[in-house]
Amino acid sequence: MSAHELSDEQRDIRDMTRRLVDDRVIPCAAAWDREHHFPRELLGELGELGLMGVCVPAEHGGAGADFLSYVLVIEELSRGDAGLGVTVAVHTGAATLPITLHGTPEQIERFVPPLAAGDELAAFALTEPEAGSDASSLRTQVKNGRISGAKQWITNGSHASTFLVFAREPSAGVTAHLVRADSDGFAVTREEDKLGLNSSSTADLSFNDTPAERLGEPGGGMRVALTTLDGGRIAIAAQAVGIAQAAFELATSYAQERTAFGGPIARFQAIQHKLADMQTEIEAARALTWRAARLKDAGLPHKVEGAQAKLFASAVARRQTGEAIQILGGYGYTKEFPAERYYRDAKVTEIYEGTSEIQRIVIARGLLGRTYENSHLASAT
Repeated sequence: MSAHELSDEQRDIRDMTRRLVDDRVIPCAAAWDREHHFPRELLGELGELGLMGVCVPAEHGGAGADFLSYVLVIEELSRGDAGLGVTVAVHTGAATLPITLHGTPEQIERFVPPLAAGDELAAFALTEPEAGSDASSLRTQVKNGRISGAKQWITNGSHASTFLVFAREPSAGVTAHLVRADSDGFAVTREEDKLGLNSSSTADLSFNDTPAERLGEPGGGMRVALTTLDGGRIAIAAQAVGIAQAAFELATSYAQERTAFGGPIARFQAIQHKLADMQTEIEAARALTWRAARLKDAGLPHKVEGAQAKLFASAVARRQTGEAIQILGGYGYTKEFPAERYYRDAKVTEIYEGTSEIQRIVIARGLLGRTYENSHLASAT
């Protein structure tokens, strides 16, 4: 979508992020992917620019920008490296923001400023081996302020200092808690070896009578989790748009430079149609994503719109990264070009923060009401 649809502040934040990505991320992204390197050294730089807490209120150490500005940052970071994009998205939107919304003044003062500055990293710990899309089936328990259980596939898990952890509390139900990585009984038990997003951390965690402090009301954990995921889906839609945009830019450049039969392949109608479809679908995905972000900024319901943005944008990313490989031909199948990395990175956007199947359930509930709801499904991870 065109820049004139953004405010001056939003354009400035987007352009600043774009420059950083072009200078500091894109030249390193292939090595990060190949070496499975978590770019911790860059997070402090992002923090200095205000990009680790873009939409965190200024009084708590953030940049004080709106949610759409944050979405623009995630798109640009993901254009450079999708792993870095999800690292910042989970840190900011899934962990830091819920503390600002549900924490006590003392908790906010203690936890949020170092997170917003990028001095520390945060993680969101909901998923368990037996509780993915069915988030109501959590087995992790908390009693007398101590958590025992396990969490799976936690983004930032091996590097975070603060964890937003969801556990069952006796006579109250699922409750949100804050856990520090240096607490007794906490351990990272496994770092996942993934298809893509190799520059991000995805870890399994264990808690053995680990000290924790409640965030929000007893039994209010599912409300905290689901409202967080409503916004998180918008960020993942932005990640998908960024991946697709990177693939489109690569395919366009290649088509203009690659010659066959006496000229650039961009002159062939088959290639032109692919590029036209790519750009059109990416702009449509971006429009859905911006719409959902603007609704959130306005304090209006955005559950369905966020689900629509994620459902559509993730499919666009998967489909159009594949088209980029097709345009590059044999080169697209090699690691000489980043097309194959974009393809690997795109797939997970259809899975985490709610699978595409779960997004359709959320959208259908909004369309039909809850009459046809399958009660055992939670619109979660």
